[in-house]
Amino acid sequence: MALRPYALLPRQYDDRKVLASTVDAWGRVLWLICPDAVRPSNPYGSSRPKPPSLPFDALVVINDAGAVQERTLRGVLVAPHRIDALPNGRIVLAGKRSFGDRNGQIFGRDGRSRRSFAMGANVAFMMADRRNSLWTAYTDEGIYSDPISSAGLARWDSGGNHQWEYWPPQGIHHITDIEALNVADGAAWAVYWPTSPLLEARANGQLRVWQQPVTSPRGLAVHNDRLLLLGGHRRDCARQDGPATAHYCHTTDGEAVVVEEAVLTMPNGDPLRSYPHPIGRGPNLYLHGRSTKQWYVLGL
Repeated sequence: MALRPYALLPRQYDDRKVLASTVDAWGRVLWLICPDAVRPSNPYGSSRPKPPSLPFDALVVINDAGAVQERTLRGVLVAPHRIDALPNGRIVLAGKRSFGDRNGQIFGRDGRSRRSFAMGANVAFMMADRRNSLWTAYTDEGIYSDPISSAGLARWDSGGNHQWEYWPPQGIHHITDIEALNVADGAAWAVYWPTSPLLEARANGQLRVWQQPVTSPRGLAVHNDRLLLLGGHRRDCARQDGPATAHYCHTTDGEAVVVEEAVLTMPNGDPLRSYPHPIGRGPNLYLHGRSTKQWYVLGL
């Protein structure tokens, strides 16, 4: 099964460095660009572009079904690695480092900063929906080091005000590391370590948990009682599935079962070897390969 091309950063920006990119709740692709970004050496692996200093001005390139727009963000106070769009034309950034502990920043439609706030350490996912909810999920480094991150999954309003954090039902493990996240209007689904349960959290306070058969998936798509888990491996199978294995599941009252499996390839048939955290938006899963300039889509 081949991925489908979804959006490509226009050619006129090829010489620019992309700090962060995502597919937002409206299906638009956002790229955050810093013209003066540097790429410091990293003895432990590949390095990411970073702004040379703080604050700085950044360019957001938005692809809306082929129509390209630009917006300049002025006075960025964080070194961003996550970006998303909020309702009413606003933009939110999450950074790993900032002035003090304020690593979240919201910009208005005019590109000027509206608010900086503490979002928590080691944000693995930051995704907004169209109903003024912003969901954040964290890695184990943040969960064990920062009180804001400690729940593993949190919800904010679109002004950056903390609204909710996950507390597991009796008999279910606390989150120690978020593995996959999907956000739709008014709801978020997550799979987390340990034991990889499937969690559904709704903005109205409802919470459901399923046992599911795939450990450590990288991506998650949801549509009614159907579920797609990308990567990981089945508990009942001796073989270790590769990162490109898609597990199609059906959910019942208390668990999910695998009904089909497929191996994903790039559109040209080449194997899909690696990818960063995919973006799950309801029934669609968006991911890119080695370059943040090209996005692909897989749908239920």
